[in-house]
Amino acid sequence: MKDVLAVVLAGGKGSRLEPLTRDRAKPAVHFGGNYRIIDFTLSNCINSGIRKILVLTQYKAMSLDRHINTGWRDLLSRELGEFIDVVPPQQRIDEQWYQGTADAVYQNIYTLEKERPEYVVILAGDHIYKMDYSKMVDAHIENKADLTIGALRVSKDEARSFGVMQTDENNRVIGFDEKPTEPKTMPGNDNSCLASMGIYVFNAHFLFDQLCQDATLPDSAHDFGGNIIPSLIHTHHLMAYPFLDENRKNDAYWRDVGTLDAYYEANIELTSVHPLLNLYDYHWPIRTDQPNLPPPKFVFDEDEGRRGAAHDSIVGAGTIVSGGKVTGSIVGPNVRIEEWAEVSESILFRGVRVGKGAIVRRAIIDKYVHIPDGAEVGVDLDLDRRRGFTVTEGGIVVVPVMEGSEELFAQK
Repeated sequence: MKDVLAVVLAGGKGSRLEPLTRDRAKPAVHFGGNYRIIDFTLSNCINSGIRKILVLTQYKAMSLDRHINTGWRDLLSRELGEFIDVVPPQQRIDEQWYQGTADAVYQNIYTLEKERPEYVVILAGDHIYKMDYSKMVDAHIENKADLTIGALRVSKDEARSFGVMQTDENNRVIGFDEKPTEPKTMPGNDNSCLASMGIYVFNAHFLFDQLCQDATLPDSAHDFGGNIIPSLIHTHHLMAYPFLDENRKNDAYWRDVGTLDAYYEANIELTSVHPLLNLYDYHWPIRTDQPNLPPPKFVFDEDEGRRGAAHDSIVGAGTIVSGGKVTGSIVGPNVRIEEWAEVSESILFRGVRVGKGAIVRRAIIDKYVHIPDGAEVGVDLDLDRRRGFTVTEGGIVVVPVMEGSEELFAQK
C-alpha cells in the first residue's frame, strides 16, 4: 500500500442536512456521540494500510480542518512519508470553486503528481461503513484494470440516487447510468440494482490523463459518475468490486446519512441491544479526536423523579446526568442533564445543557444549546415550528445553534 494515495472528497455543501451543516461541512457532523462522519472513511484508510491521505475541502471547512488537526495528524509520521493533509481550494488551475468531483481532483493534480503514486483511491468523506480498501486495490491489480468501482446492491427505488452499473459474469463494467429515472436491474433480479459507492481505484497516470482530457470539454460537468466513467465504458478496462463489509455482521452495513431523517435513524439505531453497526469491534477500530474529559457521571438516587439514569443510550465522556433520565438516546461529550429532566430518543451534541424539568423527545440538539428549565422540545411540533426549529417529515425536531434561543423557548 506504500504506492497508494487516498483522496477523500469532503467539500460538499450537505444542504439536505441543514441546519446541522449551516456552520460545518457534512463530513464534520457529529455521529454516534464521539465521532464525526469523516472518521469512518479515515479509519478505513488507516486500517487498510493507507498512509498517504489528502482531504479535499471546500464549504465551511474550519470545523473539519480543526478536527483532523487535533485528532488525526499525530497518528502518522511525516518523516516516514505518511500524512493526512487537508487541502482547501487553491485555484492553482482555475479561478472557480470545484465544479464536480472530477474537477476537485483535477484542480489538485499538481499535489497528487508530486507524491508519485502508482494507484489513487478516491473516496467520499460522508458515508458510514467499514471497508478494507487494500483488498479492492489487490483486486484492481490482479484484474489489470484501468479503473475499479466499489459496488453495492441496492433496491430499484434507492438506485435512482446512485450511479447504476451493468456488469458481465466477470464483474467487468459494460454499462453505467448516473442517477437514472428508470434504473436497470441486475440479471435475474428485478428488484435490485448494482450501485456505485463513489469509491474508485485508478491507475495514477491513467487518472491524470482522463482528468486533463475532461477539463478541456466545455460541455462536461467534470464529474466522475456523470462524465468520466461513462466515457470509458467501451474503450477501457473497468471492473466492479462488490462491497466486502468489515463490520462482521450478517447484513452489510453502508449508510448515506444525507438527510436529517436518515441521519437520525442511523444514530438512534446504535442504541439498540445489537446494533447493525458495531462500534465495539476492536478488529476494525474507528478512530477520532478524544478530548481530555473525565468519565460520564450519574448522580442522585433519591426517588423515581430525581434519579440520574440512562437506559439503552450512549453517553459521552464528561457528561453529568444530574437527577435526570435518558432513554434511547445519543448523548455527546460534556453534556449536562439536570434533575427531573427527561431526554428520550434524541441526539444531543457536545456541550448541550438540559435544564430542570425540561423534556426533549425525538430531537437533534446542536452543540452548546441550552434548553431552559421546564422547556419542551418534540412535544408540540406546531409550537416547535413557530419557534423556527426544523421539523422533518419523520417528526424529528432539530434545534440549531442560534442567538436568543432561550427567548425562543419562552414562546407559547
